[in-house]
Amino acid sequence: MDVGCVSAANINGAIQNRYFRSHNPSQRCSFSRNSRCNTVKGFKNCEHMGCRLESSIPWSTRRSNHQSGHLQIVCKDYPRPELENTVNFVEAAQLSSFFRSGARPNKALQVVIAGAGLAGLSTAKYLADAGHKPILLEGRDVLGGKVAAWKDADGDWYETGLHIFFGAYPNMQNLFGELGINDRLQWKEHSMIFAMPNKPGEFSRFDFPESLPAPLNGIWAILRNNEMLTWPEKVKFAIGLLPAMVGGQAYVEAQDGLSVTEWMKKQGVPDRVNDEVFIAMSKALNFINPDELSMQCILIALNRFLQEKHGSKMAFLDGNPPERLCMPIVDHIQSLGGEVRLNSRVKNIELNSDGTVKHFMLSNGSLITGDAYVVAAPVDILKLLLPQEWREIPYFKKLEKLVGVPVINVHIWFDRKLKNTYDHLLFSRSPLLSVYADMSLTCKEYYDPNCSMLELVFAPAEEWISRSDTEIIDATMKELAKLFPDEIAADQSKAKILKYHVVKTPRSVYKTIPNCESCRPLQRSPIEGFYLAGDYTKQKYLASMEGAVLSGKLCAQAIVQDYNLLANRAQKRTQAEVSIA
Repeated sequence: MDVGCVSAANINGAIQNRYFRSHNPSQRCSFSRNSRCNTVKGFKNCEHMGCRLESSIPWSTRRSNHQSGHLQIVCKDYPRPELENTVNFVEAAQLSSFFRSGARPNKALQVVIAGAGLAGLSTAKYLADAGHKPILLEGRDVLGGKVAAWKDADGDWYETGLHIFFGAYPNMQNLFGELGINDRLQWKEHSMIFAMPNKPGEFSRFDFPESLPAPLNGIWAILRNNEMLTWPEKVKFAIGLLPAMVGGQAYVEAQDGLSVTEWMKKQGVPDRVNDEVFIAMSKALNFINPDELSMQCILIALNRFLQEKHGSKMAFLDGNPPERLCMPIVDHIQSLGGEVRLNSRVKNIELNSDGTVKHFMLSNGSLITGDAYVVAAPVDILKLLLPQEWREIPYFKKLEKLVGVPVINVHIWFDRKLKNTYDHLLFSRSPLLSVYADMSLTCKEYYDPNCSMLELVFAPAEEWISRSDTEIIDATMKELAKLFPDEIAADQSKAKILKYHVVKTPRSVYKTIPNCESCRPLQRSPIEGFYLAGDYTKQKYLASMEGAVLSGKLCAQAIVQDYNLLANRAQKRTQAEVSIA
């Protein structure tokens, strides 16, 4: 068996490896097509659980690499939920309107932003909306940061992570609407689906009825599920949550000092609730186990999911994030006069004599000057860029406790269509895996009627991040054999691997451990004209895509509010330059 490898490293420390594990490396899954009407066969009576199909409505069109002509795939997703009337959506919409409806500046500020992940893109987008000129610098040749993706030699995409868009993401949902791309979200049925470790190949569902409002729909979903928790366990769990329901946000924030495990013991919640529910939730939320995760993180998620009818409803993006999400933001920024530059890595932040930023120096020696500066890179990269003169300032010094968590994203292409799966996100409840999805079902661009592509989050990953990709794939296959006992065997005696990609990110989202909330910085720093954006900065959605987008809006808001100060600084700088000349 020949194994070929191509690898590359990027500024975030993510490493992508591409392997073939097939006697014929060029073997690909192909479409079954009808030569007369160019439609895919075999899905009218779909055997894949949770997939709703209609033969008359186009789902997407894709060209096969090995056949001429277009293939029309027919499928129908669930309709977009009504989100616009929720308090959080309205609040997010009002913040967006702040930038569009405010007074136009006499002279646009030139704002230099390092990092074109969602936080940097959001900052630039809303500054452009407010009439300013962002210059967005990205060190790599790909947009997206933690939502970056790459296309391999076969034309298949592989991603940094498995990204889910929740109904409880109001700023993200507003962003899609503002860009006119709501139709790029593929909404799934309102359910949470968990694998059953003690019953290999079986799943347990929490189904949220559309007919009930929140929180009754969530309560009903929990009460109706008798496979994971017994009634006495449900009652004790509910009693344990009562203080959070009564105490509200103040209680939630006060639990930052406790891990999930410590909180459960304090509240008298049975250990089985941890084993059946919280391990899976913790790994999905922050890629770590409950004995490390701050209980505040769990309570925030539960609050969002239970207080909004569609809060826990999930959607997949209909294709790769750089093209389907990030490029529309870039197009919007550029249409308003902003700039986005790839392969522009910031090497140093150089200072004036008063300790403010003089310019950003790039790795190629270029100097980028602006009226204000933003670092929208992950916290670990920010700490590397901090000038020595700033490091003892309390605002920056407390960042030492914020550290990115390692995570591994695995993609495996199989030689057949797996049947024991859903058109949905699945919680594996595996000791090595977090969540996974058959992307050949859930995502239009990745759709394939004949072969499955599983995308899996390997977490916790701290003990595995330095291991070889072969070891990671072998361990993953052993876990998949439990999830697909009739279709997958660890030795590949059943489904065969055509190829795989392993993407390692040694430092991903910040590790949400107890007592780190007070270390999260506001977007406006104590250094005049210098700002931060990123999911680790202070905002209420913690380490998430929603948190990144909101942090960018808050950063842009701070800059707009500081306009007079920044404009005066720019004028003085210009006068000084003229006098020197």
